[in-house]
Amino acid sequence: MSPEAPSLSRRSLLRAGATAALGLTAAGCGFSSAPDAAGQAASESPIDVEVDGDLVYFNWADFVDPAVFAGFSKEYGVKVVQSNYDSMEGMAAKLNAGNRYDIIFPTAKWAERLSRGGRLRRIDHGRLRNAEAVFGAYDYFADPWYDPRSAHTVPFTMYKTGIGWRRDRLGDLTGSWDDLWNDHAKGKVFVLDDRDEVLAIGALKHGLPLTTEKPGDLDRVTDSLRTLRPRLRGFSSDSYNNLLNGNADMTQAWSGDMAAMLAQAKDPSVFGFETAREGAPVNSDCYAIPVDAPHPGTAMLFIDYMLRPENVKRNIEYIGYPMPVRGTEDTYAALVEPFPQCQVTAADLRDDLFFRNGTAAGEKARDAAWTDVKAG
Repeated sequence: MSPEAPSLSRRSLLRAGATAALGLTAAGCGFSSAPDAAGQAASESPIDVEVDGDLVYFNWADFVDPAVFAGFSKEYGVKVVQSNYDSMEGMAAKLNAGNRYDIIFPTAKWAERLSRGGRLRRIDHGRLRNAEAVFGAYDYFADPWYDPRSAHTVPFTMYKTGIGWRRDRLGDLTGSWDDLWNDHAKGKVFVLDDRDEVLAIGALKHGLPLTTEKPGDLDRVTDSLRTLRPRLRGFSSDSYNNLLNGNADMTQAWSGDMAAMLAQAKDPSVFGFETAREGAPVNSDCYAIPVDAPHPGTAMLFIDYMLRPENVKRNIEYIGYPMPVRGTEDTYAALVEPFPQCQVTAADLRDDLFFRNGTAAGEKARDAAWTDVKAG
């Protein structure tokens, strides 16, 4: 594998949604060079599942077990040419710049932007031998809001957002977002460096829609978060390292990162992870094939290879995120036994606490609220 850029890990850098710098809407605006009529027709044509070149792979760094990559390369006689991004905005910028990739991994809201913008190839699930283990077991993904009938995507991972903390310093928490205001943790609390995730704290505390755009709602959200700002040590998406090294007593955290932390913690009982009773944002990443992918057949082979249960289990243990494939649930349950709330269930998905795309004006309003919160 030959990366084109330094390794950028989802586990240590900010995730999607830090800004809406591209001003994208749910209609897909902001993606340049959308395909013409001929290109759009080609995007809807079936992909032959066969080796048609090396795999040009674009994802967060360190999100596939190297042994899984090696097995794919050996079985199909291809190289994996790997590139990485540090945010969804970074991914979009590369696509807009004309960079061509065979496989990308957008989050749900970005999958909607890409598919509505005509930037993804249609994926015929019937041509994937292992797709039934996903769509036959997780009916949510048969027709998700972000990609009707999953016509252009296959789910890759699932996760939700909660609070990680040091039990040895704080004891038990109450199971509420109010725990971030815990007086005993003051000055040693981090929240994620992520617009949507942080604004969600205030929205859920007040029973508001997760991605509200209404000025009155956003005023309530920022007023609430303004009282949290002086208590924070900072904004950081390096959640599990902050807990491990003692920089944090408490942090807003993604469930998969907390699961990954278990592999490094000398004593997992020192730590805890909870999801708040007011609601826990949930999200998913997808496999997707760009409309201009040079080797879509190899990309289809890679998706099918990744869906084999033995590869899913290996990858779950490597990255700490569950993957919705039948027969792998016990692997994740065993991995997160100390943190059972890391598990993502069908009920969590149906709760519909996904971050949604907004209007251009709404995105600007949310950007302004985020700037207000960070400035304190």
